[in-house]
Amino acid sequence: MLQEQGLLSSADYSQLFRIILLFGLAISIVDYGYMLWLHWKMPPGPLPLPIIGNTHQLPDNKPWLLFEKLAQDYKTPIITFWIGRNPTVWINDAWAASDLLDRRANIYCSRPRMIVFAELGSGQDNVVNMYYGERWRVHRRIMHQNIGIQQVKKHGAFQNLESKVVAFDLLTSPEEYVSHFERYATSVVSIIGFGRRVSSSQDPIITEVIAVMHKAADLNVPGKTFPMMIETFPVLAKVPEKWAPWRKGLGDRRRKGGHYFFHSLADEANRREGHEDSYVKKVFKEQPKYNLRPEEISALTGNLFGAGADTSASTLITFVLACCAFPEMMKPAWEELDRVVGPYRSPSFDDEKNLPYVRAFVKEVFRWRSVAIIGGQPHAPIQDDYYKGWYIPKNTWVQGNVWAIHHNEREFPDPDRFNPGRFLEGSKDHRPFPAEKGYMTFGWGRRVCSGQALAEQGTYITIARILWGFNIRKARDKQGTEIPVDIFKYTNGLNMRPEPFKCQFVPRSEEIRETIEREGRAALDELQIYEGTTEYKMSDFYKK
Repeated sequence: MLQEQGLLSSADYSQLFRIILLFGLAISIVDYGYMLWLHWKMPPGPLPLPIIGNTHQLPDNKPWLLFEKLAQDYKTPIITFWIGRNPTVWINDAWAASDLLDRRANIYCSRPRMIVFAELGSGQDNVVNMYYGERWRVHRRIMHQNIGIQQVKKHGAFQNLESKVVAFDLLTSPEEYVSHFERYATSVVSIIGFGRRVSSSQDPIITEVIAVMHKAADLNVPGKTFPMMIETFPVLAKVPEKWAPWRKGLGDRRRKGGHYFFHSLADEANRREGHEDSYVKKVFKEQPKYNLRPEEISALTGNLFGAGADTSASTLITFVLACCAFPEMMKPAWEELDRVVGPYRSPSFDDEKNLPYVRAFVKEVFRWRSVAIIGGQPHAPIQDDYYKGWYIPKNTWVQGNVWAIHHNEREFPDPDRFNPGRFLEGSKDHRPFPAEKGYMTFGWGRRVCSGQALAEQGTYITIARILWGFNIRKARDKQGTEIPVDIFKYTNGLNMRPEPFKCQFVPRSEEIRETIEREGRAALDELQIYEGTTEYKMSDFYKK
């Protein structure tokens, strides 16, 4: 009966299944053959397995340590490590990073296809994810015109005022230093972006937005969690969340809560009277010229918080950890600050040229425990390339391992020791380095962080002021015994920061304490022009 109806018999189904199985096996063999061919042509690295590559070799935490060790084992500046079927080239050497990402910036200027961080999020509306091209140049131009190196000096005035407030906050509630740093960093970018300061650590911009950015940074560590396997098998991103537990917490282009939130913040600030020089108002003025869509305006403004708030706060927390772990390094700074500044005023930007040790101290903070530990988002070459005879295919993920670069014994002897002397010319600890500043914290080439100059300026004045004002000490328990700090206890995200630790901020003298209080109160008065509120909370948009 079944045969009369033209349906397949069980034998036919068995034959069809064997054909499909053989066809799939043949495709797998060809695919793995291609992986092996690339393995032998690309920079050295562990042998990838079919389909999963080297994913099984990844540790649960801090994969940059594995990549550093592999480079040492293979005695090579760059390695290839496979996440599924995708090879990633990891640069573990400053000179190789300079050769490829700076000197060949015209080649390594794009981004690879990214599912988790790009296509499930803001995609090609965000300059962070954009492929190299005209639209990327438009966004980059807008950012440089407002927060680039030519614009940072005018932002120094309120950076200076906000850092005075931080010192005052540390005087009144030192145990909340992390909250003070987050408020400071968020307020600076909020003033730049929206003409509104953040006066409380309970402002929703901090309690909600920074938390979301921590989650995004945590998910974007290559291969750390299952979601990164979506990069190898993009079809997994299309599986509904109710059937795909691995998608929980990831973005969804159809749900644009974050987009609507940042665009609403920007539109609100644009309609508010005053502060005509704010970043948002300039972006809206450029909207007709560049035909900026709402999604692009949202990304351009939201990036201020992503690039400036969390990273700057994390850098300052690292500074405090370094002072607790290596207190002897503060003494030369105190001597220099006492000689140049004295106790009756705090340091200014004009003092910087006369504070070489303090400048070196700030550079060592950037070097010792860089926040963007894997150099931010991956680069991708826009054409096939070769380096030292190794093949690097077009669109390959190319990532700089900032940890390995900044902990290479050749450039930084005893790299885990915090030592500002590395950045003093003539010091026995100074070594040649390919980057002029002596560190690679902010990335490379055409993808270098647009806010680098702004971050360096704000970090200098804040660290200089806190060093001038306080003796930063380890906390003590009830018996008066110092509580040790762990310089390796850091978070595991794309932007890392120290795990919570307690410490003490002790004013260095009564005269300095009085100066901190006087300047802090005066700064709050001057910052009144930026006081304001917003009617928007990110959580409300996600509820909608």
